[in-house]
Order: sequence, then C-alpha cells, then structure tokens
Amino acid sequence: MALREIVQANHPALRKKAHRVTSFDPKLQTLIDDMIETLLDAPGVGLAAPQVAVSLRLIVVRLPDDEKSVEEFGAEAGKLYVFVNPEIIKASKEMVEGVEGCLSIPGYIGMVERHEKVTVTGQDRKGRPQRIKASGWLARVFQHEIDHLDGRLYIDIASDVWEARPEDQETAAE
Repeated sequence: MALREIVQANHPALRKKAHRVTSFDPKLQTLIDDMIETLLDAPGVGLAAPQVAVSLRLIVVRLPDDEKSVEEFGAEAGKLYVFVNPEIIKASKEMVEGVEGCLSIPGYIGMVERHEKVTVTGQDRKGRPQRIKASGWLARVFQHEIDHLDGRLYIDIASDVWEARPEDQETAAE
C-alpha cells in the first residue's frame, strides 16, 4: 500500500466523467488499498479515484469512529465502504442543507443541499453486487463522492463557500 497524492481543484481529472471499471484485477486492488490508506491519512470521510488522478468509477467512504461519532452514527461509525461503479438508484424527495468540504479543495467549506436519503448500488472490490440505503451524513458523503465521478465538485452546487476556520473542520463532510 502507498499514499497517493490528492489532486487539487484545478486538476483536469476532477472535471471528467470517470470510466466504468470492467476489470477487477490486481491493479484495481492496489488502487483500492492505496485509496483507503490515503483517505485514512488525509484524514477524510470519502475519496473518489479522480481525486488521486485516476479516471475510474471507484469511491471509498468511512465515517469517523471516535466516541462522538459512535454515539451519532452507531454501526456506521468506522465502517469502511468500497464501491466500484456506484450509482444512486433512489433518492428521497426530502432535501437538507449541510456543510461540506473536500480534500481536493483544502481550506474551504460550503453549504450544499443534498437528498436526505439515497440508495446506492454498485460492486464491491471483488465485483460482487452490493447495495446500501444511506441517510444523513452518510448519504451526503456518498452523493459528494459520486459527484466526483461525474466531474462535479461541491463548489459547483454550493449556495455559499467560505474559508474554513479550525472549528469548522469537524462539521464538514469529506
């Protein structure tokens, strides 16, 4: 495993629609392991392959597992999700505003409206089908990461973006 460089907002990989994964070979497994290590080191709650300059439809997601997060998220706290070719197949009509940040846009956060609940399908790291029904912050993270796969950044849809203060970092998704 190795840490990968997280590219910044001006990198062209972040503005392209990522390619569908068709081969679950050792190269993909290495990329997944590297992305997990990079996410944990960053630290963040989500990372999409385009953020490490790889144009593939792959995301890794992990909510924090500190004591406060365990209280708030229960079983979702600390659980690692690897989704290959993720797709939102259902989204609630209910929308909620929340603060988001991005590892590719350090030092800034913004207010973004997202679906309160989503159902995401895709494949696991071995190519087996999987599905998750996510709500709250986890749903927000999945939507944020899947946006990356379509060349969209949170700043494209934010109602407001501002320079983050240290106390803001805890509340920002990604």
